Amino acid sequence: MLSVHDKSGLVDLARGLVDLGWELLSTGGTAAVLLDAGLPVTEVADVTGAPEILEGRVKTLHPAIHGGILADRSDPAHLADLEARGIAPIDLVVANLYPFADWPGVEMIDIGGSAMVRAAAKNHAHVGVVVDPGGYPSLLDELRSGNSLSEITRLALARRAFAHTSSYDASIVAWLDAGLPVTGADYGSATPGLPDTLHLGLERVDELRYGENPHQVGARYRWAVDLTGWWDTARLHGDKAMSYLNVLDTEAAWRLVHELGDEPAAVVVKHTNPCGAAVAGDIGEAWTAAHACDPTSAFGGIVAVNRPLTMAVAGPLSEVFTEVVVAPSYEPDALDTLQARTNLRILEAPPPGPRGLDVRTVDGGLLVQGPDPVDDDVNNWTVVTRREPSETEWLDLAFAWRVVARVTSNAIVLARHRQAVGIGAGQQNRRDAVHLAVEKADGRATGGVCASDAFFPFRDGLDATIGAGVTAVVQPGGSVRDDEVVEAADEAGLAMVFTGRRHFRH
Repeated sequence: MLSVHDKSGLVDLARGLVDLGWELLSTGGTAAVLLDAGLPVTEVADVTGAPEILEGRVKTLHPAIHGGILADRSDPAHLADLEARGIAPIDLVVANLYPFADWPGVEMIDIGGSAMVRAAAKNHAHVGVVVDPGGYPSLLDELRSGNSLSEITRLALARRAFAHTSSYDASIVAWLDAGLPVTGADYGSATPGLPDTLHLGLERVDELRYGENPHQVGARYRWAVDLTGWWDTARLHGDKAMSYLNVLDTEAAWRLVHELGDEPAAVVVKHTNPCGAAVAGDIGEAWTAAHACDPTSAFGGIVAVNRPLTMAVAGPLSEVFTEVVVAPSYEPDALDTLQARTNLRILEAPPPGPRGLDVRTVDGGLLVQGPDPVDDDVNNWTVVTRREPSETEWLDLAFAWRVVARVTSNAIVLARHRQAVGIGAGQQNRRDAVHLAVEKADGRATGGVCASDAFFPFRDGLDATIGAGVTAVVQPGGSVRDDEVVEAADEAGLAMVFTGRRHFRH
């Protein structure tokens, strides 16, 4: 049985089957291609006695087809049913479904093809099923070697078939979810914005050398329902393959650099945390400022820039051991310079898409939350001190707030002139995060600002930023000791604003 939307390799497969003595049964469009190629084929309507109806919505949904696929050849009762009704067994189903993910819509929801695929996969003890044109050559090779498929092959093909239909159904569910109001409550969801069920159809696209550590396996999967992720259109210059950590850190860097606004920006990331970030008048200045934040941590890091990468970046960057650099494009001389670094992975990529659901594994299931967008509109913030920020401080506060939201908690970012000068990441208490950021700033925070991903529970953390010379602070607020912290800010003549939104990151 041949019924495919993707006709790639179809004629060669059919010709090979005919040469092996197989009889071909097919639906209208597929049959037409085979007839044009001069191959003998019986159309489904001639077997069922029922022509296609409803503009092709019903073609193969008939006992003469599904009986031939589903019959258990080891069950005499099944064989008797086939004989009594004049139904011939169907030993091989070759089918692929309408490309719903490419053109989502009601008419792209395949019913007959999906039913045949599932029927053949269910009866894999007797029937082979092929859903991928890439599998045609190996199918013919095995048939030529023995004119039948092994039990292991049929089992593997059945697994691929059910994975195919599962991903297909997941893409339909995602499309329907997208059409529902975000409230969710009226459709049975107890959590607004999150559906009652998740259907995670993914396909492996990259095998990585190993996982986070050499003793772990690793691979990159993509959503089967969305083939537009930036990773799948990015160009890797050179042969140096990406590792698991390369992918993880590059994702963090590429997203952050695109969250820093429309001006030239650069980010350096290490272990998913920024260790440098800057916005400047040109991309060379931006990278220089980002790298200067923490040159020690930048060793072996990931560099992302949001402008074509020039020699002003490539020259000095080529002197620093860097795992990955990612940019929208490269000047020819800059690319040549970077490619001389044999251990550097060079990515040319489009902007990332919107952040999706955050999914993590827990015992027995998944922990799911929505994305964490950053509201950097200062008009939505509240000044809580006697002094308001200056125009320069407002710019620095908005910049630091964007950066701190992407730092592992507890997180503190010190910045001046839209350059991060000290980043305290991943500390178990906020005071230590402040001390780490101040230490890394090494005097450069004077006249700058501080961003804290969550409130200051005590004034001691704020006092440390005051000691570093900070003149303005942005934080969510919400501590029972907010009054004490604001009072400390007023005593030092600081400007402080509350955003009302926390950005914990774990």
